[in-house]
Amino acid sequence: MAPKRPKGAGALPRLGSNVGLTPVETPAPIPPDSSALYAALDLGTNSCRMLIAQPKGSQFHVVDSFSKSVQLGAGLESTGKLSRASMARTIQALRICQQKLKRHKVGRMRLVATEACRRAGNGAGFMRQITRETGLRLDIIKPEEEARLAVISCAPLVSTKTEQLLVVDIGGGSTELVWIDLTAVPKRERPKAIMRLHAGFHTQDSPFPAAKVVDWISVPLGVATLRDQFNDVEDDSARFALMSWYFEEHLSEFAPYKDEQTRQGFQIVGTSGTVTTVAASHLGLKRYDRNKVDGLRMSSDQIDKVIHMYLKLGPAGRRKDPRIGQDRQALIMSGAAILQALLRCWPTDQLSVADRGLREGLLYAQMSADGVLEDGVY
Repeated sequence: MAPKRPKGAGALPRLGSNVGLTPVETPAPIPPDSSALYAALDLGTNSCRMLIAQPKGSQFHVVDSFSKSVQLGAGLESTGKLSRASMARTIQALRICQQKLKRHKVGRMRLVATEACRRAGNGAGFMRQITRETGLRLDIIKPEEEARLAVISCAPLVSTKTEQLLVVDIGGGSTELVWIDLTAVPKRERPKAIMRLHAGFHTQDSPFPAAKVVDWISVPLGVATLRDQFNDVEDDSARFALMSWYFEEHLSEFAPYKDEQTRQGFQIVGTSGTVTTVAASHLGLKRYDRNKVDGLRMSSDQIDKVIHMYLKLGPAGRRKDPRIGQDRQALIMSGAAILQALLRCWPTDQLSVADRGLREGLLYAQMSADGVLEDGVY
């Protein structure tokens, strides 16, 4: 949205006015600095991730990155608090992030924490501790902003043919779902209309054709919290079935779920480590390749085939699988249970895979607001 002019700014006197005019050149606006570095940090229930990037055209170029499994939410379900051990691991990871930010002399940054810190009784206190020990200031963001950032990160993957869009972000502590109606937006404008949602889900005064957010929900179940619900179930297949059923129960009040939807023009975009891991397994990659995974479309049959392979491998086999690995093997089945429940509920047999999420959304939001992307301010 363009900023409002101050009253009378740039206005010429009305015709017939006897006021003399002296021509004055208005100073040119200072162009945005496209060489500036931006940073985005996402402290989640399971991982601490950061990107440092530079605007490039309508996208950005990643200069440096960081990702570490810190398991911040370990034990949160039973105690309601972040443990000393998990906070110590997180502080250690954040010190590395702080060093990278300082080395690159990053001027613009947004550092956020999500579900684990929202739910923990000592979450706000931990934010103050982080500032004391690292100098970094993190914001605990609300579920709506988390959902919004996930949506705009996926904007480049939205097809111009898409009329109904469901964006799903499977996190460690929660899962965000956003249902968007694009029927009022011209086809070529649809990805841009998604990007404009960085200003809010309910913008009424935009001069552009608007993407309509039909409904959104933040389910307090992610790969870590859903797994913890059924830790006492020993049988692998039974635990998977229970997790999938339990997650589906939490979707009953999500508006689009209750109504029959048409298959045509429907797209689901999934963003999470679960989705990209399933995609890598489907492709049979020996080493992860983002270029092959990001934007890939998978059918529900292909996803089911991968899930059945995971169940057949069992915990020991999944731990040895290079596409899953030691860190993710404990979480992949709860993520797969969420994925299977979602594909059961909606009228499509296709899923678009997004290797992007909160960090990319944070970068797009900052760069869009500053007008440093090729398309200007969204």
